[in-house]
Amino acid sequence: MKRSVAVRLSAVLATGALAAATGLAMSTTTASAATGGVTGYATQNGGTTGGAGGQTVRATTGTAIHQALCNRASSSTPITIQVEGTINHGNTTKVSGGSCSTAADKIELKQISNVSIIGVGNGAVFDQLGIHIRESSNIIIQNVTVKNVKKSGSPTSNGGDAIGMESDVRNVWVDHATLEASGGESEGYDGLFDMKDNTQYVTLSYSTLRNSGRGGLIGSSESDRSNGYVTFHHNLYENLDSRTPLLRGGIAHIYNNHYKNLNESGINSRAGARARVDNNYFEDSKDVLGTFYTDQAGTWQVNGNIFDNITWSTRSGDNQPAGPNPTSTTSVGIPYSYSLDAANCVPSVVSQTAGANKGLKVSDGSCTPQNPDPTDPDPTDPDPTDPDPTDPPTGTNLSIGAGADGSSKASGTSYGNVVDGSTSTYWSPSGSTGSVSVKWGSATTVSKINIQLASGSGTIGSYRVLNHDTGAVLASGSGSGAIGFSSTSLKKITFEITGASGTPRIAEFETYAS
Repeated sequence: MKRSVAVRLSAVLATGALAAATGLAMSTTTASAATGGVTGYATQNGGTTGGAGGQTVRATTGTAIHQALCNRASSSTPITIQVEGTINHGNTTKVSGGSCSTAADKIELKQISNVSIIGVGNGAVFDQLGIHIRESSNIIIQNVTVKNVKKSGSPTSNGGDAIGMESDVRNVWVDHATLEASGGESEGYDGLFDMKDNTQYVTLSYSTLRNSGRGGLIGSSESDRSNGYVTFHHNLYENLDSRTPLLRGGIAHIYNNHYKNLNESGINSRAGARARVDNNYFEDSKDVLGTFYTDQAGTWQVNGNIFDNITWSTRSGDNQPAGPNPTSTTSVGIPYSYSLDAANCVPSVVSQTAGANKGLKVSDGSCTPQNPDPTDPDPTDPDPTDPDPTDPPTGTNLSIGAGADGSSKASGTSYGNVVDGSTSTYWSPSGSTGSVSVKWGSATTVSKINIQLASGSGTIGSYRVLNHDTGAVLASGSGSGAIGFSSTSLKKITFEITGASGTPRIAEFETYAS
């Protein structure tokens, strides 16, 4: 019979100790946000873009993360927070402000929207400090490690959840994360990825969940059935006792995941839940699918899965495993497009892609991991293809007659002034940084913009050009003038000023097809 997570963890720790004793250096990968790569149910309900189009700031402490949230113009002002270093209780304090509601014992994303938290550089580790999302929407968490969050013992954080969501949460994408503990409930830990009290439209992708008693749940009790529309794909679940996930009510799409050493049970569909389970690889585990620990059954649709050395217990009472020959008990339609890797290559693909500091590699269904979109550079790196600002564009200015909006504007200025064809009127952000966008009613092809400054303008120190539809970075650099990039069809394009000397005055935001 399988050993519990606490016992099995000792072997994992011994391996790590050997590496340390021999002076082995673990390599890390510098990563930028692969925005635009959101998949699954997080693409529904209007989509998930996080902080795209807003300011980008760097944080090395939990307090700095809270300060970035609190310093926004409003609780919905878009922001991307790049995190590097170890975030823990010693460097995390409560910060107050009109655009935030923070706490000292966790990273608190409460009553806010339009936020990305991205691990960069040598990595972001939330050590014994959980991330709590409450009454919030449009959140991206990417390329981070959250470990050893406790609900009992010392220190405690977030009820013992690595990442927890509750109370009217919508559109969250957690991607390329590592969520881990050092034991089960008796050692003070709870869930790695929990959703409850009306949390919907969530995707967990390319992540590693390991060494815990509980992988995660959807719904806190048999009566908490307001959650759902959750996608889990290309994740590694390793050395867990149960809940991969526990699903109460709602719908989950679970595909291309690798399950190893599930000690007691795996996907637990109960209380009327419906799970679609496609092309997963289950290995060296027990009761990987079924309804467990309740007499309120759930259902599942199974397609193309591989069950490798799986032990199935006898069905009786509140223990109803789907095996030894799992068959579908429901049918679940999926509203979004997705590409399935064959189940037999899932262990290889997941080992190369899942978890933080893996280079944000993804799969396109070909069983060969792909690097992130090369047109999505690190925000701090100027695009080497940017033309000389003195190279004027030619053709028709597509901005004339288009709409405009932005993140903030100084008193007496207007977003519409950047598309009126006049250099005597202008838009300025409310501070030295901000963004302005040009938008059309239908998709428009753009490959060059021209930023004209008005008299008396401050100098633009750094900028990003964004496909606002997807959040993809089209170009980055410094200064003003003509900026070229690969031809792109979009409905909205954003010019984001990330650094400036003085207050910029943008007279015209011109757009061109060529």
